[in-house]
Amino acid sequence: MKTINTITISSIIALFLVSCGESEQPAQVATPELSFEESFQTQLIQAQQGDVIEVPAGTHNFSRSLSLTVPGVTIRGAGMNESILSFVNQVQGAEGLLVTADDFVIEDLAIEDTVGDALKINESTNVTIRRVRTEWTNGPDSENGAYGIYPVQSRNILIEGSVAIGAADAGIYVGQSSQIVVRNSRAEYNVAGIEIENSTYADVYDNVATNNTGGVLVFDLPNLEVQGGQATRVFNNQIYRNNTENFAPEGAIVGNVPPGTGLLVLANDNIEVFENEFWDNGNVNIMVYSFTLGGRTVNDPNYDPFPEQIYIHDNEFRGGGTAPRHRLLMAWHEVAQVNTPNIVWGGLVKEGSDSSNIICLGLDSDASFLNLKGGHDPADVSYDPAPHRCTLPRLSPVEFDFPGDD
Repeated sequence: MKTINTITISSIIALFLVSCGESEQPAQVATPELSFEESFQTQLIQAQQGDVIEVPAGTHNFSRSLSLTVPGVTIRGAGMNESILSFVNQVQGAEGLLVTADDFVIEDLAIEDTVGDALKINESTNVTIRRVRTEWTNGPDSENGAYGIYPVQSRNILIEGSVAIGAADAGIYVGQSSQIVVRNSRAEYNVAGIEIENSTYADVYDNVATNNTGGVLVFDLPNLEVQGGQATRVFNNQIYRNNTENFAPEGAIVGNVPPGTGLLVLANDNIEVFENEFWDNGNVNIMVYSFTLGGRTVNDPNYDPFPEQIYIHDNEFRGGGTAPRHRLLMAWHEVAQVNTPNIVWGGLVKEGSDSSNIICLGLDSDASFLNLKGGHDPADVSYDPAPHRCTLPRLSPVEFDFPGDD
């Protein structure tokens, strides 16, 4: 018997449609919705000058670094405790957000738990960082990223109303830059709270630096592309209880900052420190010294390791100096058996230079003072402020048009 193939009605209809030049339409496939991580990076890549990129409230998780190279862009969240960019699961890249773009504004958001630096601004002009929080939420840890808010080799920088917590180097750091304002911000539980390094024309004022290893650092270091740090004013700040143990990773120069340090001025020139409140910084409230203090050598022929024209006046001191941790201060303390004076000068000067006016304390200062005279003999020191009862020309305010201001 022959076998008869059966054809279903649907098959007959399909064959009829094909013969008439028609075919079955493929099923519509839904386009998968982009994650916020993907859509945000896309917005950064496709941004045009003048764009405002919004970050809604909530915690947004990122596994890769973000970057922006388009000038004239604003990134705006709903608040530093509302709009959070979390990198706790980061597997690619170092920074949280890397910006190389002029006329940049970022405000009202947080960047948390990055593998490396949280917010890095590189080679940019006209930058406003307003009400931004950077934080490593596990507390002080050498595994944390190095820098929180980190503009470098940039110009016209405003950092205001911001918070930096937990950086293994510096919470708020501006390096190799010029025309800088850091104000109304808070740095806490970092190795260095606020650091101005190898930079010129900086105003650091109305900030709080507390619970760091060192509260405020004004450094000039060798072997960097930009040198000659000078003209920084540090004023109207509260710098207190910076007694956190140093948790910088091995090899970092900030690892040399002794716990309990309020303000360190290292190898910088033309610095004015006034109307700050210092209290309960266990090592020392203010220390000024040469890069070569303690025997460190310099192999950069273009580098000047000696601070000059440091004007410290009209500050308020309460407590502090009860637990010296700088190596030379510890040796001195073994002999003196008293608390560290409020202002300490390393005492080294450039060969052949005039030592007058290197440190000026004003004409009527009553702040306690210690000159370590190079630290060669812990018993051969001076407490006499008379040679330093002098004044220096007041530095001018840093002024420029802040991007993002109405």
